[in-house]
Amino acid sequence: MTVTTTLRLVSLSLFTVALAPLAHAQGGPAGPPAVGTTIVQPQSITETNEFVGRIQATDRVDLVARVTGFLTKRLFTEGAEVKTGDLLYQIEKPPFEADVQAKTAAVAQVNANLQNASITLGRATTLLSTPAGQRSTVDDATASQRAQAAQLLAAQANLQTSQINLGYTDIAAPIAGKIGRTNVTIGNVVGPASGTLATIVSQDPMYVVFPIALRSALELRDRYADKGGTSAVIVKLQLPTGKIYQPVGHIDYIDPIVAANTDTVNIRAVIPNPYYPGAKPGTPGDRELADGEFVTVLLQGAQPIQTLAIPQAAVLSDQQGNYVYVVGADNKAIPRRITLGQAAAPLATVTTGLKQGEVIISDGLQRVRPNQPVNPAPSVPGPGGAGGPPGGSALPAPAGGSSTSRQ
Repeated sequence: MTVTTTLRLVSLSLFTVALAPLAHAQGGPAGPPAVGTTIVQPQSITETNEFVGRIQATDRVDLVARVTGFLTKRLFTEGAEVKTGDLLYQIEKPPFEADVQAKTAAVAQVNANLQNASITLGRATTLLSTPAGQRSTVDDATASQRAQAAQLLAAQANLQTSQINLGYTDIAAPIAGKIGRTNVTIGNVVGPASGTLATIVSQDPMYVVFPIALRSALELRDRYADKGGTSAVIVKLQLPTGKIYQPVGHIDYIDPIVAANTDTVNIRAVIPNPYYPGAKPGTPGDRELADGEFVTVLLQGAQPIQTLAIPQAAVLSDQQGNYVYVVGADNKAIPRRITLGQAAAPLATVTTGLKQGEVIISDGLQRVRPNQPVNPAPSVPGPGGAGGPPGGSALPAPAGGSSTSRQ
């Protein structure tokens, strides 16, 4: 055997001896898994109920021609915002102007006849005091004068009607808002039977209408009775993109009729709809809310309430419902069935199943087995004494934190 071979055998033997303790350590029994815990305690929660609603414009007008004629002008851009009184359409004017002139002439003619009848009546009245005067002549002159006065009133009414019809050839915006596309183009004959020319919907503020169970409506009213009832509830919106709409609204109307098939009532809230930040007014998408849009309505309580709350991360679910792992006196993970109230990240309220002061596992649940020992790691106290995961910050439990319940 050579010297080189001898050195290799010695090195191999030393390497084997060095690995032996490591292999023994890896094959030894593992200790209980380390977990993070949270103390169950009351938290300040702002209650939030969630519903599906639809945006509606506060004002909506369908423009209709009130006289019949050829459409000669369209003076707006489809999709733009218009102001009250803005001229939108014009109908051919000359026929209506000619009619006004004819009715003006008729008024002048009848007025001249009335003046002549008045002069004749004056003469007959003067002659009545002389032997040449007759009562019958005065009576005839009086009747003629009164008939001409009545004809003057009729002629003036006809003139006013013609002037009104001439005014109807200019179709202006009765409200401020966004105007849709035109349904009739220039050159067509329009009139009262032509249907809607275009539609204007107001933009700011907007309504949001949503159904709510009658029981929930009564609970809201009673809960905030001392603060104005349902009018004290804050209304927020979640847009279809999931974004929370920043402006808040308030309830201004509750339908007095309950739907017999669903036992719900319709609630209406008013909410601002300002221009989208950075958007150019009058351009598509310049405002966040649009008439007919579906949104999620969040009814937020006027003030926070105190209730037992735990991190949502601590809640597990199976076919039987929700449960958590409670750390027992012997550090065993004991499953406990619970009933949840409202929930929204990062907290979930608990109505039954837990008591104040109990310790639950909120971190490392993937390593936990039912009724097996665990190693609760030191927790960092959170607000109000709540524990959090080891080595990290306390679980957030802000006094104004929101929670959500789907209705």
